[in-house]
Amino acid sequence: MTIKQGNKTHLEFIKDELRVLKDAGLYRKSIVIEDCQGPYVTIDGEKYLSFCSNDYLGLAGHPKVKEAAREAIARYGWGAGASRLVSGTNMLHERLETEIARFKSTEAALVFPTGYMANLGAVCALMGKGDLILCDRLNHASIIDASRQSGAAIRVYAHNDVTALDRVLRRVSNNYEKMLIVTDGVFSVDGDIAPIPEIVSTAKRFGPQVMTMVDDAHGTGVFGQGGRGLLEHFGLKDGIDIQMGTLSKAMGGIGGFVAGTRELVDYLKNKSRPFIFTTAIPPAACAAGLEALKLIGGEEGAKRRERLWQNCRYLEKGLSAIGFDMTVQSPIIPVVLGEPQRALDASKTLFAKKLLVPAIRPPTVPQGTSRLRISLASEHQIEHLDLLLEGLKIVK
Repeated sequence: MTIKQGNKTHLEFIKDELRVLKDAGLYRKSIVIEDCQGPYVTIDGEKYLSFCSNDYLGLAGHPKVKEAAREAIARYGWGAGASRLVSGTNMLHERLETEIARFKSTEAALVFPTGYMANLGAVCALMGKGDLILCDRLNHASIIDASRQSGAAIRVYAHNDVTALDRVLRRVSNNYEKMLIVTDGVFSVDGDIAPIPEIVSTAKRFGPQVMTMVDDAHGTGVFGQGGRGLLEHFGLKDGIDIQMGTLSKAMGGIGGFVAGTRELVDYLKNKSRPFIFTTAIPPAACAAGLEALKLIGGEEGAKRRERLWQNCRYLEKGLSAIGFDMTVQSPIIPVVLGEPQRALDASKTLFAKKLLVPAIRPPTVPQGTSRLRISLASEHQIEHLDLLLEGLKIVK
């Protein structure tokens, strides 16, 4: 029951805020997909060419991934039943963690229900009052929220600016016994890549009290010869203390993970509240993740990655030809248009042409940088990219 004050209720601010969002072009609503993720999706019975999924390798609908999930449901049922430390740990959870650790070349790994919870669980368990977190200005919301909730002091450094990071550390490092540099690997709406080797070198100059963490959610499966992510891409065998990733991007499923030393994982099992107090992900999600890892690390995964990068190179040339001059560093390609309404109108224009390309607006991106966010996949064909480029000519 709401309590009235005069002619308004305590919940009247909700209506007011929704009105403000709509007037500013920032109101959001879901598009309902009626079939499996893929190059084409069905909306209200109509087929649309989709450029907004993070299913970079097309594994969400892969027959082997679906079959693995079906077999696991038949054997284990759907839900895990409890949190991991009560009775929710299934043998598939442990198998998946073993395979993630092998894949990421770490001693151990820990699976969380989502990538958001993996970041929250790791940062809040490791850092607290009296500690310092150094955070890239464009880090994902889950890292920002985790940093704030940890209670640690936060210093934000300019995006991908290692000189600025070094400057902050020189100024404040003597004030803290424990520090954490945390960055996205691939930035989720800009699509550019963090200078991880330089970050590692900077951290090492300030001693062992500086830990490093990389959110490799959008790099896992996509970068590196074996799809192991940005550390493989850069040839880094050590220097990153905490690797975070997800099962929900190139692996085509749901869940997040943290990989590192055995001691780190044991610590998180005992200290990470999102892990301790949340029901485990379904065993079938683990089975799907295990199959996705096999595919990513095998010949088929290599072929899909090559097709994905061919698509990236093709679209980069096409965008340049129509006046969007940019360097494509990942399958995430931002077309910055400026004000929210312009991005929203562009997205609607493309939608009318059966092209699904989302408008990304504040607070997801800074004011004045609203954009179309294009996500490419290995399963896009050249003719799909040509249709997209034709649509983008209109909204230029």
